Amino acid sequence: MMNRRNFLTHGTAAAGFFTGALTRSFGAQSKPSATVDTSAGKIRGLVIDKVNAFKGIPYGASTAGNRRFLPPVKREAWTGIKDTIQWAPEAPQVSPHGEIPEVRATIPATGMSEDCLFLNVWTNGFGRGAKRPVMVWLHGGGFTSGNGSYTIYDGTNLAKNRDVVAVTINHRLNSFGFLHLPEIGGAKFAQASNVGMLDAIAALQWVHENIANFGGDPNNVTIYGQSGGAGKVSTLLAMPGAKGLFHRAIIQSGSNLKGVSKQDATKSAQALMAKLNVKTVDDLQKVPMDQLIAATTATPGLRLAPVVDGTTLPRDPFSPDAPDISADVPVLLGTVETEVTFFPNTQMDPIDDAALLTRVKTAARTDDAQAKRLIDLYRKGRAGVSNIDVALILESDMRFRPGVVTEAELKSAQKAPVYMYYFTWRSPVHDGKLKTFHTLEIPFVTENVDNATSMTGMGQDRYALQDKMSAAWANFARTGDPNHKGLPKWPKFNTTQRATMIFNNECKVVNDPNGEERKALAALRSA
Repeated sequence: MMNRRNFLTHGTAAAGFFTGALTRSFGAQSKPSATVDTSAGKIRGLVIDKVNAFKGIPYGASTAGNRRFLPPVKREAWTGIKDTIQWAPEAPQVSPHGEIPEVRATIPATGMSEDCLFLNVWTNGFGRGAKRPVMVWLHGGGFTSGNGSYTIYDGTNLAKNRDVVAVTINHRLNSFGFLHLPEIGGAKFAQASNVGMLDAIAALQWVHENIANFGGDPNNVTIYGQSGGAGKVSTLLAMPGAKGLFHRAIIQSGSNLKGVSKQDATKSAQALMAKLNVKTVDDLQKVPMDQLIAATTATPGLRLAPVVDGTTLPRDPFSPDAPDISADVPVLLGTVETEVTFFPNTQMDPIDDAALLTRVKTAARTDDAQAKRLIDLYRKGRAGVSNIDVALILESDMRFRPGVVTEAELKSAQKAPVYMYYFTWRSPVHDGKLKTFHTLEIPFVTENVDNATSMTGMGQDRYALQDKMSAAWANFARTGDPNHKGLPKWPKFNTTQRATMIFNNECKVVNDPNGEERKALAALRSA
């Protein structure tokens, strides 16, 4: 149960797309790449579709044994040439992943290990003078699950078509990466805080030291991520250890306004130790990996996320304002229209007026009269909208959009530019019921719609939108400005006009889209 070896056997028909996607992504035809020097030794990857791909590059030592819960350390140097041609294990977590089958079909089986500090690189060519922009992807899954090896994250097409150096990373998660132990672990564990985020910083340090040998510019690095990855990007904007290691940031369908307090984080650690019946952190360090995963899953209420510890994370990432430490970093951010259809228990079938009222009351935590006013507002701006669409859009607006909008508002008060988007293209898969689900924009951004037919279907309209979005993301990575000739002029976001690029088959800029709904929901949250 702790690996995904057999996940295809109990998915839906969507999983059948996996094999073809893997072949298209990594190619049946490949040859060894040139040898590249890194700070720990020489590596060799594969040339796939004219792109140099390096999979499973170690950027840190194993985190097992007496390194569990502690900050990452560098990998020991090796002699000879290390072949980096296959995915490394993902970090310990519950497996198979809990995504809907349409997304799960894009996840390769990698196995799992506490030796998990690896990254992957794709590049058009080598040479320290190439100075290509570098795009480092932080995967989703909250701070709990995921890895950098999904086929929708594959960097081949960004490297080939946008001439960037693409990087994805694995790092520690859940209790392995976010158990806060300084208050209860003594001197040995004084630094045992936010180690999953310190892993990400170690990966960025590896990029800074080595990416020039892959044709990348260490002085032009963009970090980007979706969902939990967006929360990680938000957090890195407030971490002193990350300053100077990246220069632009993209935040997709996620945010992290406030960190966990040391007090709450310590209580979580104590609760997990009680669940396992261990008395000391030294004993906790010795608990078998599978047992620690199981206990983490079975212990309710654990706060396993970045902690405001006063050192690695000195302050809340975006409360009460945007962090000064990254005031000069341009940000691009946004959400998708029906985020909640990604979650397996979301009810997506048509509903009557009574069921709609109930769902709106529940989502907005309000009474009949206010819920009816909200429904009228959502219908007013969307001619002919169905009841189920009203419910799904409002539920998504309540759950995902406020944090992202707040980060945009706070960040726009600083000097660096901010660009806002809203993705509304609808997928035809699952009889169209998934609509614009959480994660759907990722293959458009990474030019991987043909690696994601389980998510996007196979319509021709995908390609034009993919071209517009991947070009915007790559241009932002290159210059800090996403504008290009394939899009209408995309103005910077501010709290007056609130210019927002709507991504669909027709892309257009709208000032404060659905602003009445935004204001009504904000009033409810502040009441």
